[in-house]
Amino acid sequence: MTPFWSLYVTVLSLGTIFALTWLLFATRRGQRADTTDETVGHSFDGIEEYDNPLPKWWFLLFCATIVFALGYLFLYPGLGNWKGMLPGYSYLNNETKQEFADGQPGWTGVHEWEKEMAKADAKFGPIFAKFAAMPIEEVAKDPQALKMGSRLFASNCAICHGSDARGAYGFPNLTDDVWRWGGEPETIKTTIMDGRHGMMPAQGPVIGDQGVHNVAAFVLTQLHGRKLPEGVEADVEAGKQIFATVCSACHGAEGKGTPALGAPDLTRPDAFIYGTSFTQLQQTIRYGRTGVMPAQAELQGNDKVHLLAAYVYSLSHGESAAE
Repeated sequence: MTPFWSLYVTVLSLGTIFALTWLLFATRRGQRADTTDETVGHSFDGIEEYDNPLPKWWFLLFCATIVFALGYLFLYPGLGNWKGMLPGYSYLNNETKQEFADGQPGWTGVHEWEKEMAKADAKFGPIFAKFAAMPIEEVAKDPQALKMGSRLFASNCAICHGSDARGAYGFPNLTDDVWRWGGEPETIKTTIMDGRHGMMPAQGPVIGDQGVHNVAAFVLTQLHGRKLPEGVEADVEAGKQIFATVCSACHGAEGKGTPALGAPDLTRPDAFIYGTSFTQLQQTIRYGRTGVMPAQAELQGNDKVHLLAAYVYSLSHGESAAE
């Protein structure tokens, strides 16, 4: 903020407070000391107002708000470039003279958050570090670690995967044994740390509507072992040939998927996060799908991700993870 605007804000803020203070005491001096039956001379829909002084408690409360406002503006930012005199906000760490991220002193909401984070890191950092030094399989057996991991999951992952981690439309179920990118402990950690970007290319322009129809029929009948909807006819053999030519490059000749590419196992209906009906299969094949798992490395850091990976690993391994 330039010096002009800083001065403008300061004068406007303090001027308003002082003007209200003057108005409060000026009107107070002109009021009568006792109550009366006289009215102010106005009538509002037949309702008249007595010409009595303001209650003393109201006057004192107004005085208290003025004192509070001046105290607040002295301690916190609010007067232009004034940073406030609140103790403890000269540095993030007063002992080491570590500055805040923006290099500025004084209280701000961000500085408050930085101090809280630094306090939490000092308290819980050693605990996170202890678990980060252990193999994920061992961490998944520790009740304290799982409790911490569940809270991290609820705060950062549940919005997509659900509070019970069973997923939702477009988001995979983390409690089963179906994994797009692999379910090994270190693979889970890599997924959380670096994120994933999965893409199913749109095949409609490549194989045409009839090709989409036939491939969907092949997946439904041959890979899932289900029947076509009543009244639907399709050339399953033609769909099989298209699958072998176009789809097997990612999903494999038998449709069992390729974890390195994030291509799901098409023989497992529970691997389909966008639905397995004949219509939904055609929609996926025709228009493709795009899914993004955001990287958590910068947001959570290695130690917290290690706990998250252990928690997610425990969800899909049940009692075996706790043994």
